[in-house]
Amino acid sequence: MRIKADITALGELLIDFTPAGVSQQGMRLFEQNPGGAPANMLAAAAKFGLKTAFIGKVGRDMHGDFLRETLVKAGINTENLIQDDRYFTTLAFVSLKENGEREFSFSRKPGADTQLCMKEVDKSILENTRVFHVGSLSLTDDPSRTATYEALNLAKSSGALISYDPNYRAALWSDAETAQLRMQSVISYVDIMKISDEETALLTPYEDPEEALRYLIRQGVRLAAVTLGRDGALIGNANGIVKAEGFSSQVVDTTGAGDSFWGGFTASFLQAETEPEHLTRGQMIEFGRVGNAVASLCVEHRSGISAIPEMEEIKERLGK
Repeated sequence: MRIKADITALGELLIDFTPAGVSQQGMRLFEQNPGGAPANMLAAAAKFGLKTAFIGKVGRDMHGDFLRETLVKAGINTENLIQDDRYFTTLAFVSLKENGEREFSFSRKPGADTQLCMKEVDKSILENTRVFHVGSLSLTDDPSRTATYEALNLAKSSGALISYDPNYRAALWSDAETAQLRMQSVISYVDIMKISDEETALLTPYEDPEEALRYLIRQGVRLAAVTLGRDGALIGNANGIVKAEGFSSQVVDTTGAGDSFWGGFTASFLQAETEPEHLTRGQMIEFGRVGNAVASLCVEHRSGISAIPEMEEIKERLGK
């Protein structure tokens, strides 16, 4: 056994170039920030003392080196982070609106993250993790799409809980119909799942968050959450649906908000040492508040991984 992880994630790891003012000549400046939803989620969970591991591919370039260093500093195991000199690390250029919301322009033709093959995946990691987490961006292209499905099958057959956060990015899909079909295809594997209120109609037949939650639970998802931005989150399992209220924030950048919520929530759930369907309504509210606290702190800074708060900050926001 080479790794015993609490959470292992597979997916994209990239650079977010985030606006950082203007130069003396009036040209926009961009800040190099580490990004990628699965890695953001792991970084948040690692703050709670969980053992985390990342599976993915970046280029053998300055950005890939930077991303590896970032994950190591975040306490994430990088043994199965592949650096490939045939492909360039994926880049995302982010435009921020006044309310902190984002628009994306990607350089991914192809990006290294889409070129991960199953033969490059260390199967012993998947066989020895409590939770295996994926998003949907590894499903846009092969070979990473095939690798994702094969990894899901292996992790599930080895007893891991499957965690899913679709993290829809329209610019990376050929069309909305293809995105919807592939994003929904993962649900049959899933034990625990998080979607945003903007993704309900893509992942379910319902736009209403509560109806969407009920649908996911009927489909076999054992524990699900819908994030509602500053309004908190709805969380549900067989015991019903509850709302965890959000926290006030001075929003700078919403990058990583949903990922950090799910990292904090999932870490709290794992520390409870119970099954997803056994969480009480009170526990779902409590763990949801933890996730909301993490997210509310994350959005007060630019970027994802580097904006994940420390435990002292999280406890202070929770009033502990």
